[in-house]
Amino acid sequence: MTAAPQSKPLLKFRFNRQLWQRFVEIAQPYFYPPGARSSTQFLFLILTQLVFVVAFTFFFVVALALIGFQFSPKFFAGLVNEIIYLKFLSSLGKSSVEIFQNLLTFLPAYIFLVLLILSSGIFYAYRRKLRGRERQWLVLGLLLFLAFIVSSLNVLISYVFRFIDNALNGRDPKVFWEFLWVYGITLVVAIPILIAYRYTRRKLALFWREWLTNMLLKDYFSNRAYYELDSNAANTDIDNPDQRMTEDVNSFTTTILDLILDILDSVLDLVAFTGILYSISTELTFGLVGYVSIASIMALWIGTKLIKINFNQLRLEGDFRYGMVHVRDNAESIAFYRGENLELGNVEGRFARAIRNYDLLIIWIALLDIFQYAYKYFARLVPYLIVAPLYFAKKVDFGTIGQGIFAFQMVLSALSIIPTRIQDISSFTASIERLGTLYERFRQRETKDFAGNEGIIVSPANHFKVDGLTLNTPNAEQTLIQNLSFELAPAQSLLVVGSSGCGKSSLLRAIAGLWRNGTGTIESPDYTQTLFLPQKPYMLLGTLRAQLQYPNLRANITDAEIQSALVRVNLENLTTRMGGLDTEKDWAAVLSQGEQQRLAFARILLSQPKYVILDEATSALDVTNERRLYELLQSQDISYISVGHRPSLVDYHQTVLDLRPDRDRSWQLLAAEDYQFAS
Repeated sequence: MTAAPQSKPLLKFRFNRQLWQRFVEIAQPYFYPPGARSSTQFLFLILTQLVFVVAFTFFFVVALALIGFQFSPKFFAGLVNEIIYLKFLSSLGKSSVEIFQNLLTFLPAYIFLVLLILSSGIFYAYRRKLRGRERQWLVLGLLLFLAFIVSSLNVLISYVFRFIDNALNGRDPKVFWEFLWVYGITLVVAIPILIAYRYTRRKLALFWREWLTNMLLKDYFSNRAYYELDSNAANTDIDNPDQRMTEDVNSFTTTILDLILDILDSVLDLVAFTGILYSISTELTFGLVGYVSIASIMALWIGTKLIKINFNQLRLEGDFRYGMVHVRDNAESIAFYRGENLELGNVEGRFARAIRNYDLLIIWIALLDIFQYAYKYFARLVPYLIVAPLYFAKKVDFGTIGQGIFAFQMVLSALSIIPTRIQDISSFTASIERLGTLYERFRQRETKDFAGNEGIIVSPANHFKVDGLTLNTPNAEQTLIQNLSFELAPAQSLLVVGSSGCGKSSLLRAIAGLWRNGTGTIESPDYTQTLFLPQKPYMLLGTLRAQLQYPNLRANITDAEIQSALVRVNLENLTTRMGGLDTEKDWAAVLSQGEQQRLAFARILLSQPKYVILDEATSALDVTNERRLYELLQSQDISYISVGHRPSLVDYHQTVLDLRPDRDRSWQLLAAEDYQFAS
């Protein structure tokens, strides 16, 4: 995890083609495999599923209407007279046989049936491409179906209130109580459907988050991408990748479904209620469209500002969190230096930048609130101003007023998706940008690796060989080693020495394939046969057993083997002292540096690699323990390369590579017995 440079300029984000492409790159793979023309096919399948759901919903609504006739024939007779695609049910007193015969002569029924069969056939034809993705399509189809049902229930409720208002106006208690019962039954049916709709949305978002996070994690840990995105590498332009794969993925998957399904709900409500609104007043309909259009333009202008501020807030929050984690990870070093005041200033500076940006954010949110409240409350006056004169002129009945206001609010809500959700859209856009750049970096690495365009060519072998190596720092600002060549036969050992900063550890990084900025070729054993011991051993989160077995090059390591290895590295009492092999502790804090280095040598004995690379792996040990460990290493018939400063290390190696820049040559390769450390 690394923080982005504070001076890094912010980009300006807009709703453009690049943003759409990044959205598709992130969203599509969950539903459809990427490839040539895959985006077009993905959108085609989305439309196909929408067609399937529309056709299925038609027959479902017809079935519900037939059931409704059994409970409240008067209400449903009035209802189907108002809805064009249910008018074949309109005549009261018809038997089920007559209604079924009408359905057989109703042309839209055949159209919906053909669409249902055709869309099912299309999905069957794509079954191989969708293999492994059946769950998400089924859940998405269920969501679309529930969205249609919820919209249909809203239409039903609008007519219930219209008939209730007319019964009140006509002082007809019998009709009033009958429709009130209809409303109660409708609520009993509607509430579970609405809850199921909301639950399914969250469930699909959870499935999607799990899949997308796992995909990014695989990319992150593939080919050491996590190393290239670390602050030690050149590619530090991707700030806080951990935050992007946790918070941004969660925001993306949750918000995308909310927005897309809210847009779908809005479209359905728009189609359903615009007809009702238009039948009441054309002036009201067109006035509403103009009112919302102007508001949407203003909301987009405010949203453009919010996108940039939201993106900056995500980055600054990540920087602040990283500063706190950095203090936690280096608490002992900071305490030794008494550097708490400097660290406090650093963390406070990061926090202050986040606060300043958040202060700007809440100012713009306040401006957005002013706009949204004014937009909301002024809109409530419009239907009264238009529908009331129509009622006074006796052009509409009393129930039409309530239904008109309800329809107006539904259409207003449908058209107001941008003005009312601009803050969510802004945050969502920032998440797309951050996830999109991370996803593109992973894809660029895959393309680069596949094309073989690396500067230093690293290939597998059963030995170490370096030929004509010129090694640069990752940012290419400095050349560390020039034209280096050597070969290490199996069971041979090499000691790399030199002054600080001459490139000793960097050479090990190049041999391990971590640094490839430069020229030349490197042949090195496969990583499954090689074990690397850094100066500060890696202590993973887990049990003592897991520490010793890491990185699991061998399976089925027995407790007796583990205890024997601990005895040989002079840690025979460690298991007893720590409470057993299955004890979990913060090992980096519990064990001293010397104990950690000896534990790392125990990993060699247990993993039994053929090759070992040691980067000052005994720097915290006394000479006696160092001798003991290297003698163990020599007894294992292992080929190894060491980096170190101590003259005593020469005794355990056959060859010495001297990288001291103050010699006549930039490097020298000597037999161990011929080499002497400079005073």
